[in-house]
Amino acid sequence: MNFDPGSAQSSARSTVLVTGGAGFVGRAVVRGFVAAGLRVTVADLDPARTDDPRVTSVVGDLLDPAVRDAVITDDVAGVVHLAALTSVLRSKQRPSATHEMNVTVTAELLELCRQRGVPRFMLASTNAVTGDVGTDVITERVPLRPLTPYGASKAAGEMLLAGYAGGYDMACASLRFTNIYGPGMLAKDSFIPRLMRAALSGAAVQIYGDGKQRRDLVHINDIVAGITQAWQHDFVGTAILGSGESISVLEMVDAVREVTGVMVPVEHVPAPTGEMPAVIVDIGKARAAFGYRPTMSLHDGMATVWDDFRANVDNPDNVDNPDNTANADTAGSVNQVRHQHSGKR
Repeated sequence: MNFDPGSAQSSARSTVLVTGGAGFVGRAVVRGFVAAGLRVTVADLDPARTDDPRVTSVVGDLLDPAVRDAVITDDVAGVVHLAALTSVLRSKQRPSATHEMNVTVTAELLELCRQRGVPRFMLASTNAVTGDVGTDVITERVPLRPLTPYGASKAAGEMLLAGYAGGYDMACASLRFTNIYGPGMLAKDSFIPRLMRAALSGAAVQIYGDGKQRRDLVHINDIVAGITQAWQHDFVGTAILGSGESISVLEMVDAVREVTGVMVPVEHVPAPTGEMPAVIVDIGKARAAFGYRPTMSLHDGMATVWDDFRANVDNPDNVDNPDNTANADTAGSVNQVRHQHSGKR
C-alpha cells in the first residue's frame, strides 16, 4: 500500500502512527516521513518537538489502554513501533518491566490494529535476537537465540508480527537495527555519547574487556532513509539495517579522538557476562528489497555528533545521567526510546 495522495485508500487512511516518535530515532523518523509527504501521529511520553501541522502529538503511556485507543484511529494507515525499553543492562535488572513494555504493548497494539483494520505494522527490532554467534556474519536466516531479556522481548515481538501476518494477512515488517548514532544523543547513555561527554570533560571512559569486540555503527540519517524506503516499498518480513561495516570499540575511541582533537583517556574493566565478541551483519537483503544503501562515513558521522554536543551540552534538558561506563553490550539495540504517548499538535 503506497501513499498516493490521489488514491481513495490514501484519503481514508493517510496517517502513520510513530510510537516513540519524540525519542532520538523517532524524532528523525518523523522528520523523514513528513519530508516524504506523510502525515504523522506521534505517541510518546514526551510531546513531539515540532509545530508542523502535519504532525499530531499524543502524550501518554502505551501501557494505558486509553492511550492506545486514542492513537489507533480511523485515519491510521500503519504503525511504526519504535517505543521500547532498549537497554540490555536494564533489561537484566528489570526483566518483567521489559517484557511488559516490549512484548505486551506490541501485542496490544497489533490486536487493536487487527480489530480496527489498520493493515500495516513495522517493528523496530535488534540483532540481539540472535544472541552470540561469535565472529560469524549475522543474516536474517540466523536462528533466534537471545541471551538477554531485551533480546528475548524483541524476538517475541518479531514472532507476534509473524503470527499476525500469517493469521490475519497483515503487512508486517521487523527491521533489525545495529548501533545507531548521530545528532540528538545528548540524553542517551550509550557508548558514543559517553565518549563525547568524556571529550568535553576530560574524564576517562571505561571499556569492557580489551576493547577489540566489534560493532556495527550506523548513522541516524541512514536508518531514517532505510525505514522510509522500507515503508514506501511496502516491505514485509525481516531485514537488517546497519552500516554493513564493523569496527572495534577501540577504533570508535580513535575516531572520536580524531574528530574532537581530544585524547580521551580509557580505562579497561572486566566484561560482564553476555558481552558479544562481535556484531558483523549482512545488509544485502535490505539493499535488494528496498534499495537501502548507507552513505555516511564514520568520520563525518562522528563529526555530526560532536557538533551537536558542543552546541547543546549546556542545556540541562538534554542531559540524562551521564555515567562514564562504556557499554558495548548494547550492540544491535534500538535507541533508548521511551514508551508511547498521547496528544497535542
